[in-house]
Amino acid sequence: MTLKEVKEILDAEVFVGHDQLEMEVRTAFGADLMSDVLAFAKSGSLLLTGLTNPQIVRTSDVLDIAAIIIVRGKRPLPETIQLAEELQIPILSTKYILFETAGRLYTKGIVGCLEKVSEKRDFL
Repeated sequence: MTLKEVKEILDAEVFVGHDQLEMEVRTAFGADLMSDVLAFAKSGSLLLTGLTNPQIVRTSDVLDIAAIIIVRGKRPLPETIQLAEELQIPILSTKYILFETAGRLYTKGIVGCLEKVSEKRDFL
């Protein structure tokens, strides 16, 4: 699926990446804890988050995330937009909540980049 199709499914506004809407995406990961994103998200995935700060772009850059989808109608901070433009990471925003956003994408063929965590992981 293309980022343009994602935009249409989510009735999303594009803040960064108008020129990247033909990018293909197949997987997504949703979280507000960037430590979880770093631990579990995979390269090339969409990042679904309610955060709007530059850390979402920095984390996405480290993991080579395809694009960021900000949920709940939030808008990225100006410094977040600036950094995303510099690093060429698309940012879109949808008014849907995280659960609904994930569900809408899943029903259209986007799957999680991780089905479930390994039982061998140690969590505190």
